[in-house]
Amino acid sequence: MAKTKTKFFCQSCGYESPKWLGKCPGCEAWNTFVEEVETVVKSKGLHTNFLNKKEKAVSIINIESSQEERIVTDNRELNRVLGGGIVPGSLILVGGDPGIGKSTLLLQTSHLLTQLDLKVLYISGEESVRQTKLRADRLQAVSPLLFVLCETNVEHIEAAIDEIEPDFIVIDSIQTVYHGAVASAPGSVSQVRECTGHFMRIAKMKGIATVLVGHVTKEGAIAGPRLLEHMVDCVLYFEGERHHSYRVLRAVKNRFGSTNEIGIFEMQESGLVEVNNPSELFLSERPLGVAGSTVVASMEGTRPVLVELQALVSSTNFPSPRRMATGFDHNRLSLIIAVLEKRMGMFLQTQDAYLNVAGGVKLDEPAVDLAVAVSIASSFRDQPTQPFDVVFGEVGLTGEVRGVSRVDQRVREAEKLGFRRVILPQKSLKGWTPPAGIQIIGVNTVAEALSAALV
Repeated sequence: MAKTKTKFFCQSCGYESPKWLGKCPGCEAWNTFVEEVETVVKSKGLHTNFLNKKEKAVSIINIESSQEERIVTDNRELNRVLGGGIVPGSLILVGGDPGIGKSTLLLQTSHLLTQLDLKVLYISGEESVRQTKLRADRLQAVSPLLFVLCETNVEHIEAAIDEIEPDFIVIDSIQTVYHGAVASAPGSVSQVRECTGHFMRIAKMKGIATVLVGHVTKEGAIAGPRLLEHMVDCVLYFEGERHHSYRVLRAVKNRFGSTNEIGIFEMQESGLVEVNNPSELFLSERPLGVAGSTVVASMEGTRPVLVELQALVSSTNFPSPRRMATGFDHNRLSLIIAVLEKRMGMFLQTQDAYLNVAGGVKLDEPAVDLAVAVSIASSFRDQPTQPFDVVFGEVGLTGEVRGVSRVDQRVREAEKLGFRRVILPQKSLKGWTPPAGIQIIGVNTVAEALSAALV
């Protein structure tokens, strides 16, 4: 017989509690606990067959090593983020703000897969079939191998999968799908967890690559239980500013490739267009000879990207100065300002400091520290930096500049874009040969970097 249990779940992070709580101990959000009734029913379908399947333990020596076969699309940016292509049988979770372009990207990807003679099933729980057809006409993503289904019941979706036998499935979105055996509303923690587990079993048993679209919370995290990100094979975040036409697809988890890879797209009237050279794009509007502007070479996964950092230091009218950063860690900015005050003698206690990463990109690599310090010092002293310099390096608390990785790739990217000098850590000059067409300046401290970078 079915067993019924009553529990309380946090709708933000999925924290489970036997009683109602005003503040969630997991994410510290207020008034997010909702009572849900869990009904456990034994079914005779795919779920039971999957659990009853017995496997024998095999020595790892006897297991044949084989490369995962991937579906390589014509979208090179998407292939890069996924580690070389789509792996059959993988479960991919795509999250992002509303209207950022998740459905557009997946509908374009579905059309590219149909060009490879693959069947695609696009399941929409938020839009009707006609609305999906209107977007497909605008994106010119119409193909006889692209099947569209407007359904939210997991059992009906499974029946459609058995009938069509697709090679690629898109669930848009997982928060709208529900399982009849779970007595709670669609989008609740129990429903999201159960439906994701169901699609995971379908993907693994039938070898169908499946993409789940997930809503995000106000903090930017994927809504639902944290277990959701542990169940899938790959987690992608679609980032971007509403006022910018550029979109960044970032991989934060990938069992079949490198993490922290990014793909750059530009939103146009015809849909998302991949950007093959993001460094040239981010530096296209860079002013020359302006105080506070510095170019940094950052590694995003396996690709070097040159981005402009802009800093503005001005006197404050408040007792405590403001520290604001866009695209950079706020705490890291305060640390670098403290190093400049203590080691360089800059009196920044009465100055507001603002830092912006041009282009809407988020940088979280320690190698950006030295460029941030140069930008702040340039704005504070009102001395412009050299217009054709690239700066990178990690800054320590004693004012030293620490070495970073993949220096040769950063320098070659700077040379390709026409930069003449690179200021980098002295410790990173070993083990590689600099190109002949660019000047390399190695520094040990922040003071040496400032004397070399500022005019």
